[in-house]
Amino acid sequence: MSSDDSNKRSVGFTSENGKFLGVLPESSRDYLGPLVLIAVCPAFVIVLWHTICNLDGSFLLLLKELKANGPGYIRDIWPSPVDGEAWKLIGSYAAFELALMRIVPGRRFEATATATGHVPVYKANGMASFAITLAAYALLVAAGWDSGVVYDKLGEILSGLCVFSLAFCAALYFKGLYAPSTRDSGTNGAGPLKDYFWGTELYPRVLGWDVKQFTNCRFGMMFWAVGLLCYAHRQAREHGAVSDSMAVSVLLQLVYIAKFFHWEMGYMCTMDIQHDRAGYYICWGCLVWVPSVYTSAGMYLTRHPVHLGAPLALAITAAGIACIWANYDADRQRQHFRAVGGRCAIWGRPAEAIEATYDNGRGGTSRSLLLCSGWWGLSRHFHYVTEISSAFLWSVPALFHNAAPYFYVVFLVILLVDRAYRDDVRCRGKYGKFWDQYCQRVPYKIIPGVL
Repeated sequence: MSSDDSNKRSVGFTSENGKFLGVLPESSRDYLGPLVLIAVCPAFVIVLWHTICNLDGSFLLLLKELKANGPGYIRDIWPSPVDGEAWKLIGSYAAFELALMRIVPGRRFEATATATGHVPVYKANGMASFAITLAAYALLVAAGWDSGVVYDKLGEILSGLCVFSLAFCAALYFKGLYAPSTRDSGTNGAGPLKDYFWGTELYPRVLGWDVKQFTNCRFGMMFWAVGLLCYAHRQAREHGAVSDSMAVSVLLQLVYIAKFFHWEMGYMCTMDIQHDRAGYYICWGCLVWVPSVYTSAGMYLTRHPVHLGAPLALAITAAGIACIWANYDADRQRQHFRAVGGRCAIWGRPAEAIEATYDNGRGGTSRSLLLCSGWWGLSRHFHYVTEISSAFLWSVPALFHNAAPYFYVVFLVILLVDRAYRDDVRCRGKYGKFWDQYCQRVPYKIIPGVL
């Protein structure tokens, strides 16, 4: 496909003082897309859970059930959102992660300044918090806690999170309009629905806690790890042991998540954080979609263990770790390149880059180096290839009896392709002719020679 997206219209986020904050594609994103996602995603999360846990992961069986029972079927399968035991699990977990954010030591990290001059500051304690969380989980299990209860109560947990997170995003909507933490806030001018969906505040904080760091990293991503361990414990309780397929899948995902927390401060400088506001798209997604969809392969394997055998298990593990390493190395290359101002060698050759200048929104110009070497010379988002490959490899231990374990892979393809196009629109608006030069040097968005 061509790298020219100049025919796509866009809409800019602005703060109350009119400063430019970022770009979002227009047309289908205006109203219909947000409305459909807000209406459908909560029900889909419950349907996916029900299909995997109660219908053996069979979407065909789900279709038969829907045909036989009609639309009321979704209402009938919806678990209670006010289950006491589920909320004890949610509340204790959230409180523990909030406490770790505050009390675990970490270096001070300053992210990129916004157009209004705000410099987001974080405590870089993600990897330590991840290690403490896993250690706390191990101690609780050793003390006799049956963590499989998380799987048994997963429907009620997801139902409760669905309802709570919708209300939480509404609170963030009003906070951004009437009590923002920084000047990077306010309506985007397209109406309340889009404001609710995309958010009204870029860097909200509540009682000193950064909202996006908590929802994205310490709740969603951390639950991804803890949830998988709970599923494996549940499988061992039911089948007497953890299958090699579950072990391979969980191991690869834990390696990926550990990589994420090692790189957490790099994540705080990505488009998710620096350009997407704290609304339904980000916060509801991380509070509900991540705990359900991202863990779906392990959720399926809990009651559907597969025997892979040592050769196949080792081959999948090795391939998965290689993909995760490549994904990490791509981020490492770019971070190191930026840290040394481009004065470095990549893959044995001097790093190549395009020097770009842009309006920084504060009455002056700033300079950026657009890396064209290493992984970033293969395509503008080659790391998405390794990310999708990693997800496939931790899903494939389920083999191909049902499609359910692969839903996350399909979703990830859609998410990352969309993100690549959104990033191109944003970068073209920011860098102008320099981005056109970069696209000539690196013509493919994701897959070299294809896309």
